[in-house]
Amino acid sequence: MSSPIPRYLNVREILDQRSCLLFGPRQTGKSTLIRQQLDGLPVYNLLDQGLFLRLSRNPTLIREALTPESSAIVIDEIQRMPELLNEVHLMIEEHGIRFFLTGSSARSLRRRGVNLLGGRIRSRRLHPFVRTELGTRFELRRALEYGLLPPIYFSDAPEEDLAAYAGDYLKEEVAAEALVRNVGAFSRFLEVAALAHGEMINFTSMANDAQVPVSTVREYYEILKDTLIAHEVPAFAETSKRKAISTAKYYLFDIGLARHLQGRSGLPPGTFEYGSAFESFVFQEIKAFCDYHRLDTPRYWRSKSNIEVDFLVGNIAVEVKAKRVVGKRDMRGLVALRDEGLFEGYIVVCMEPEPRTVDGIRIMPWANFLDELWGGKLTRR
Repeated sequence: MSSPIPRYLNVREILDQRSCLLFGPRQTGKSTLIRQQLDGLPVYNLLDQGLFLRLSRNPTLIREALTPESSAIVIDEIQRMPELLNEVHLMIEEHGIRFFLTGSSARSLRRRGVNLLGGRIRSRRLHPFVRTELGTRFELRRALEYGLLPPIYFSDAPEEDLAAYAGDYLKEEVAAEALVRNVGAFSRFLEVAALAHGEMINFTSMANDAQVPVSTVREYYEILKDTLIAHEVPAFAETSKRKAISTAKYYLFDIGLARHLQGRSGLPPGTFEYGSAFESFVFQEIKAFCDYHRLDTPRYWRSKSNIEVDFLVGNIAVEVKAKRVVGKRDMRGLVALRDEGLFEGYIVVCMEPEPRTVDGIRIMPWANFLDELWGGKLTRR
């Protein structure tokens, strides 16, 4: 990578108004974002073992280092020492200090019963790269194959780095924090969850495949959500003409990680694997857009007769097809949902070269769709 990639999320703007807690999976670029946007502020990185030990012995060290000029402080990887939040609370209340905190596990913070500062802090989430950040450095094929985690997207050995990332996650996020008692069982579950990436979840079938109880599968999914590894996509069940399914879907947060855990390599266009990766990519973009703009999480709709629309975001319904020619059959779900009169826009995101409209449904090349999405032309708040 020849120069740093400017990120879409403006944390300096947030910190100028109030303290901020930035969540994001490992290697999404939280520390780089601090260097880019918060240069000059004191940074306490809890991955520094020496600093971690000093603060463990004396949590008041940060407060003791305050000067009359102190206005804002950064604590990186706060989930490693949640008890520091009590000190943060005190410094916000008594000294008017604003804090920028980062973490990769909401579960770790909640699990230890610490004070999450109530309304004194705003929380945000950092995602892997999105296309608008990469600009001309974006390559669809590379994104679909290896994902959009910053160090892996630009890696000379992305497969090797994805393997290391998956291993580090099991070791550091799960084993080291004792989130599960049986790391082997969780590892089996993670592989099964990757195969169910983007699909409706059958917990009983997954439990059989992972060789664990159904209750354990449900608990493991909560761990994936809390450690930011998986996003839940709730079902939209408010249709009246067609009864809807209420089962949620789950997407792992990065296409490359999902494909690695699935044991898949190679991505021939026109295959099921290509279509699945393309849908996942569009979801990643939509989910990041919603989080960065504080919108409700995307949902999906599926009738009990198995007519489906991939994503409902704001006031639009989106179907994703990795096709160069979209036919009427590809629009069945959108047509059925349009009959309910609940949304304002209906879009097929696809590989066609030019945009067109058929019976009020917009057929959009994926790049056009993303340009309009990030340009704020598709959804209203």
